[in-house]
Amino acid sequence: MEKNEAQTNNTSTLVYQVEDKPNLGTSILLGLQNILTAFSGIVAVPLVIAGLAKLNVVDTAYLVSASLLASGIASIIQTKGFGPKKFRVGVGLPTVMGTDFGFVPPANTIINTMGGGMAGYFGASILGAILEFILSFFVKPLMKIFTPVVTGTVITLMGMSMMPIAFDWIGGGSDNPNYGDARYILIAVIVFVVILLLNRYAKGIWNSAAVMIGIIVGYIISIPFGFVDFSQIGNAEWFQMPEIARFGIDFNPKFVVPFIAGYLVTVIETVGVMETLGEVTGKKLSRDEVVAGVRADSVSSFVCPFVGSGPAQTFGQNVGLIPLTKCASQHVAIVAGVLLILISLFPKVSTVVSIMPSCVLGGAGILMFGTVAISGIKTLSKVKFTNRNLLIMASSIGIGLGVTFRPEVVAKLPGILSSLFGSGISAGTIVALILSLILKDDPDAPEIE
Repeated sequence: MEKNEAQTNNTSTLVYQVEDKPNLGTSILLGLQNILTAFSGIVAVPLVIAGLAKLNVVDTAYLVSASLLASGIASIIQTKGFGPKKFRVGVGLPTVMGTDFGFVPPANTIINTMGGGMAGYFGASILGAILEFILSFFVKPLMKIFTPVVTGTVITLMGMSMMPIAFDWIGGGSDNPNYGDARYILIAVIVFVVILLLNRYAKGIWNSAAVMIGIIVGYIISIPFGFVDFSQIGNAEWFQMPEIARFGIDFNPKFVVPFIAGYLVTVIETVGVMETLGEVTGKKLSRDEVVAGVRADSVSSFVCPFVGSGPAQTFGQNVGLIPLTKCASQHVAIVAGVLLILISLFPKVSTVVSIMPSCVLGGAGILMFGTVAISGIKTLSKVKFTNRNLLIMASSIGIGLGVTFRPEVVAKLPGILSSLFGSGISAGTIVALILSLILKDDPDAPEIE
């Protein structure tokens, strides 16, 4: 079947086309469904970042609220689109955006390994967004440099490098005097199993919301153990306007180094999401429209840190929701963005999320970070396992994980080298890129048995 025919068939199965505007009630219902599908992804990342930075409940709640606000703003930017054709920002198709887990490993490096704290994290996000905006003009040559063997290796490394943190959460938090308490492990295991079973056997929204359901189950089980302090909810405000640069912003260039790999991968992933979005909505996207989608990621990633959220990326799970719900309405996606902004203004809602014990997030973290690693392995499965490619993968993952587990080894390197190789992600990416460029690719080389 030709691509145009496939797009026509996709369009014919849709109940609501891109330009359709369902009535308000229907739009709110379908918008909430989009939010439900993305919610666990939207709130999980700020919870992870808060855990890395050891923030208190109030600041954690603010991060969650800020993430919801930023997601709403970014989703509207991407969905609506604005600006002249050559410099357009936003693809103009229904999307939901939020911070991706791929940015968590470099965030950990900046906050803890490099000592930049939250201010360094937000400063690096903004500087990286400028880099992504520049890269949006070089999508084609960038894809030639970031070959599948490089992209797959980097994504795999990102997921693997976060596993020690997930297990610290399972133990109750590295600074917890009762670290490793059997009750923490029990709760984490239950969360893990619930998510696993729902992802494997459930259908529809139960499958899409598996992470959120698993976290809710773990949250409820934690209550009788006395791990949830509900007094924090009573102390939270009912309504709060967003603050600009609440945690400060540090524009030290060295902090952006770990984010370079994340933004490079984001550009490539967003191109793929945009192409898929065009397929499921029945809209044939031009190269300029795809680039406009990448550009919206960068503009949103520039704006979001000022209100307290990390870099933004288009969520692939919501693209997958379109053929399931048969709704490709741009209007519905904008309504979802407005609802996210409204929800973010009520701190009591975010505080309910923020008082969740770390062991609950740890149970989900195994699968969340594992999924990132597996998505990289999936990319690598399409790569021919020649001697060259094997050397690139082994060297990059080996060096990347080595630096992740023993960052002190490279801490005394002179000048910018300590920044470039201070993060396992950046070290692994640099090695993969250099070897990819200097090791000649032989299409006829045999695969290693």
